[in-house]
Amino acid sequence: MRIEAKNLVKIYGDRSVVNDVSFNVNKGEVVCLLGPNGAGKTTTFYMVVGLIKPNKGHIFLDDRDISAMPMNERARLGIGYLPQEASIFRKLTVEDNIKLVLEMNDKLTVNEKKQKLEELLTEFGILRLRSYAAVSLSGGERRRVEIARALAASPDFMLLDEPFAGIDPIAIGEIKDNIRKISEEKGLGVLITDHNPKATLSITDRAYVIFDGKIKIQGKSRDVAVDPVAKEFYLGKDFAL
Repeated sequence: MRIEAKNLVKIYGDRSVVNDVSFNVNKGEVVCLLGPNGAGKTTTFYMVVGLIKPNKGHIFLDDRDISAMPMNERARLGIGYLPQEASIFRKLTVEDNIKLVLEMNDKLTVNEKKQKLEELLTEFGILRLRSYAAVSLSGGERRRVEIARALAASPDFMLLDEPFAGIDPIAIGEIKDNIRKISEEKGLGVLITDHNPKATLSITDRAYVIFDGKIKIQGKSRDVAVDPVAKEFYLGKDFAL
């Protein structure tokens, strides 16, 4: 199973922000879209999410064209999305935030939902926080709850927008571990866009670097991290994982 973007184009006025971009994400791997500000990576990411419609090109889930589908339809097909902004309900408890999504998951029985809740609370290290109001959480704790809540919908893919933004280095390490785990142990396909190339490249299998609306470099993340062109245009000459 895969998400595939083919020849995406997005034009604003007389400016082509994204120009003929193609890439794919398979189940069981972590892929990133990177690039400097204004390069087109966020616009490309939002076209996959369903927040922005491409002027040209297509987005496929396997052989199904989902280019015109709204976000809720994509979610029903198994594409989860975690925005950069806080998305949990601040006045609800951690447990109730996750329960809210589990209640809408028609793939699970009542008993399976109860079991899933306990699994997610334990797996993401938030069991002790289950009765805490979401408003009281730290940035890293909130991020873990958001990922756990997104997984409550039993998606096949997760699209993560700036998962490392606004959290401290220890929390970044924890989130990195969580992302690798949902890919390796649960078999999800994960697409990340983030302004932290070191954290992102260190956990992804493949990377696409966008510059001036086009994919300039692509390949295995460890190769992209040492690519001289990537260092010249984006990472910087002293960049190292």
